[in-house]
Amino acid sequence: MAANKQEKKKPTVEELLAKAQKPAQLSSPMHRFYEGKVQVMPKCAITSVDDFAVWYTPGVAAPCREIQANRDKSFELTNRWNYVAVVTDGTRVLGLGNIGPEAALPVMEGKALLFKYLGGVDAFPICLKTTDADEIVRVCELLEPSFGGVNLEDIEKPKCFHVLEKARERLQIPVWHDDQQGTATVILAGLINAFKIVGKKPRESLITLMGSGAANIRTAYVLMRWGVKAGNIILVDTKGVVHAGREDITREDDPWKYELTQKTNAEGRTGDAVEAFKGVDAVVAASKPGPDTIKKEWVRTMADGAVLFACANPIPEIWPWEAAEAGARVVATGRSDFPNQVNNSLGFPAIFRGVLDVKAKTVTDDMCIAAAQELAGFAEERGMHEADILPRMDEWEVFPREAVACALKSIEQGVARVKPSRQELFERASAIIRNARESAGLLLRHGLIKSIPKESEILK
Repeated sequence: MAANKQEKKKPTVEELLAKAQKPAQLSSPMHRFYEGKVQVMPKCAITSVDDFAVWYTPGVAAPCREIQANRDKSFELTNRWNYVAVVTDGTRVLGLGNIGPEAALPVMEGKALLFKYLGGVDAFPICLKTTDADEIVRVCELLEPSFGGVNLEDIEKPKCFHVLEKARERLQIPVWHDDQQGTATVILAGLINAFKIVGKKPRESLITLMGSGAANIRTAYVLMRWGVKAGNIILVDTKGVVHAGREDITREDDPWKYELTQKTNAEGRTGDAVEAFKGVDAVVAASKPGPDTIKKEWVRTMADGAVLFACANPIPEIWPWEAAEAGARVVATGRSDFPNQVNNSLGFPAIFRGVLDVKAKTVTDDMCIAAAQELAGFAEERGMHEADILPRMDEWEVFPREAVACALKSIEQGVARVKPSRQELFERASAIIRNARESAGLLLRHGLIKSIPKESEILK
């Protein structure tokens, strides 16, 4: 009887699809209502117009001279220390593909919103009218004097790898590609805890990465950096299992993916995607939205205590209950309405908060690993189980801790311009993030941000 009741409560595919489509139905009317999502607000005291003599001319000449004498003073005398450029060419936007820079702007504004609310970071959307990799790198160089960091976003593969690599070489501020490093950070955090739950050692386990886009390519590198044996990683792309004999993957076209063909898949597996499921301990899918991209019969061939992350949006590659029925013990998706959401928003706001607070010159994969370990540790300390392996975005206390972990790693790696103590870093990050959240609430309560309209009004 209890089983029947539980079965009746299970949502239908139609209900789930309707739920997935609801945000899209509301989004355009809501964007039109608010005319965008972010704005610039003063942070200094203005009691009368006389104050502008200090904040602008003639007084502003004094900090200008200080910065002229020492350019690093720009991190002390301006808000540069908290500015991040969110840079895109609009060639790989969410699941929409190459939609152009103007159409990418709502996504970049959304990124800026998350930066501010979750990390207290002032981020600016910058959508470029170029798709040339070298030009994008050059733009980042030209923007560097105004910013403390650069977040690359929604740039097509393999160009995104080139842009990230060259920009990191040329700039003296952190450059990060969230589709690569952000995704890899949260996936690693989830795998750390998932393997704890199933009682396996991740560094000794077989892990399949289904989908060979920016996310899983970087995930492979981060997993190897963390200690997973390269030969224990199996990549899958649209043509099947990635292996050293694949003549269609060349060093000239995609040196990063080519390198992985030489290092991963020690067993030398070949064939279709199903071959990459047999006997493996975990599958991380960042591929084509489902359902039924991953078959239940494939999951049944995995090892006991299987871990399956189906991260495609809006529909995961396999419904989570189908994965569980097929034998997966821990299942995660990219959706907030299912257990275990794997979401980049757990990573980039706090990681940038940390590297900005020490005025770091770069951001490394080791900082991603430090962030992942802090995310995993937070979830473990507050209690976790098969359906709750990661912190949630509303657990804001995790963000200062993650920021501190990244800041300390920056100091350890010798790329920090300043070196506060752990306690100073924690208090600073907590205060900045709390201020951002409370400011948004205050503006809404006082009507300075318009209240959310009713659905019946907005969908007229």
